[in-house]
Amino acid sequence: MIIKIQSDKQKAKSLIEIARITLKRLKETDKEKYPSNTLTDYYDIIRKLMEALTSLEGIKIKGEGAHKQIIDYVCDKYNLNQAVSYFIQDMREYRNRISYEGLSVKKDYIKINAERIEEIISVLLKIIDREI
Repeated sequence: MIIKIQSDKQKAKSLIEIARITLKRLKETDKEKYPSNTLTDYYDIIRKLMEALTSLEGIKIKGEGAHKQIIDYVCDKYNLNQAVSYFIQDMREYRNRISYEGLSVKKDYIKINAERIEEIISVLLKIIDREI
């Protein structure tokens, strides 16, 4: 459910800072040694950056399916192509399976996709820089 709220620049800055700290920690870790944790961290970074964007805009997305909805909303609003949206949705599904079913991600997933994920993070950070 999308709710219009007052823009919250301070919350956005806090979310961005947490995302940057997680990204820094991730860069200091052997990502392929801990692929499930790496995927969870990457997804969390992307979600926090997307929530920062919606906080700046004065939008709150909550309830059942909120993560799916925020991905769709941000990708549509900021013209991220459909392939990016699908990829982030896949990450969300993997992250949910890791959290709720104990899925183990293979290190090849990280090896193959880390560059793409970091590019998405970079794009989101550039959008945030324009919006702040």
